[in-house]
Amino acid sequence: MTDSTISGPTIGKPQDSGPVSAAGWLPTTLRALRHRNFQLFFGGQLISLIGTWMQSVAQSWLVYRLTGSSLLLGSVGFASQIPVFLVAPLGGIVADRFNRQRVVIGTQISSLALAFILAVLTLTRTVQVWHIFVLAALLGIVNAFDIPGRQSFLVDMVGKEDLMNAIALNSSMFNGARIIGPAIAGILVAKIGEGWCFFANSVSYIAVIIGLLMMRVPAPSRRASSGPPLARIIEGFQFARHTRPIRALLLLLGLVSLVAMPYTVLMPVFADKILHGGARGLGILMGATGVGALLGALTLATRSGVRGLGRWVAFSCGGFGVSLVLFSFSRNFWMSAALLLPVGFCMMLQMSSSNTLIQAMVPDHLRGRVMALYTMMFMGMAPFGSLFAGALADRLGAPLTVSVGAVACIGAASVFFLHLPKIRVEARRLIVAQEVAGGEPSVEMTARVTEE
Repeated sequence: MTDSTISGPTIGKPQDSGPVSAAGWLPTTLRALRHRNFQLFFGGQLISLIGTWMQSVAQSWLVYRLTGSSLLLGSVGFASQIPVFLVAPLGGIVADRFNRQRVVIGTQISSLALAFILAVLTLTRTVQVWHIFVLAALLGIVNAFDIPGRQSFLVDMVGKEDLMNAIALNSSMFNGARIIGPAIAGILVAKIGEGWCFFANSVSYIAVIIGLLMMRVPAPSRRASSGPPLARIIEGFQFARHTRPIRALLLLLGLVSLVAMPYTVLMPVFADKILHGGARGLGILMGATGVGALLGALTLATRSGVRGLGRWVAFSCGGFGVSLVLFSFSRNFWMSAALLLPVGFCMMLQMSSSNTLIQAMVPDHLRGRVMALYTMMFMGMAPFGSLFAGALADRLGAPLTVSVGAVACIGAASVFFLHLPKIRVEARRLIVAQEVAGGEPSVEMTARVTEE
């Protein structure tokens, strides 16, 4: 057995399993953009996600301004994400059964409407905390359908050959917006208030809706669904449960989302009470995390194969925990902002690598349901963590709460790394079976999978 971790055939060029040379860095990093549909998706989503991050920061600050409570900050996070945990399995069924392009168009229109309502309430100064809770919960329901549909739609836009690169560029886009959005939000909130951030977000959805309508995506064949919806949901759960590599990745992702990711919910507390940066400081801190996350996603985009990604998952998860511990002890604003760079880098590298490996191993007729499980672990566990972190921060303080979660994250990464040898071979076989390279597995690859 070699020392490589979860691995398999490369995507596109089986003989190239690592980062590309400097000469070919740019074309390889952006290769998914050769597809017209992905170009439209990328451009529209980039504009829309800037608005989404503006709303996220402005909403956190609005809740904190109205209540001054860490507990309510965590509670709003719970309200926005618990529907993802409860409803995502239905979203997975919809993504597997219906036209994914139409599903995503519907979710974007719904998100536009919710952002506009919050903008009107805030600008007319009639907004109350319960309004934010209700709208956050409704947006969570929309996201429960949007995320599995959007993640599954990537393969329809670019095919399996460029799927890994599309996932990485999608993450890069998400985090590029994460840099710009919070910075703009910090300025707008300080100058003219939160309401205009919500309005800008509602307008930004128009770009992605236009892009989706302009796409020409051939209707992919779907395996005929049989049985009631509950049986189809159970089928997805059973596949993940009995597939050790996917199960391990999902469990690690869920644990990190539960114990470590809630640091973002407490960021207004760090920005105001601990680092004394105010609303503008909150935008800078969130933007620093976004810079690190963007670098992490671009690092993955330079790869042309999945070999070694399991080790990347383990190391990035451990690095995420270590960086968070150091951040929790910092009391200097700019030092804290610098420490959020590796926090964002490691977090995104783990999430994107896990997404890539899962999509490489899952059959297409189960893709929506398995990505729904990914969504449940990535976003659905976060509300429990947000609620717990908010309550714990009220008693122990935000720094100690973050450090406890970070230590647990380090422990989980260590356990995952120790179990990698047990799941490596099965992961390779699954990847070969799904023909990620876009054709029949080579004799050389089949022999390597069997022997290693």
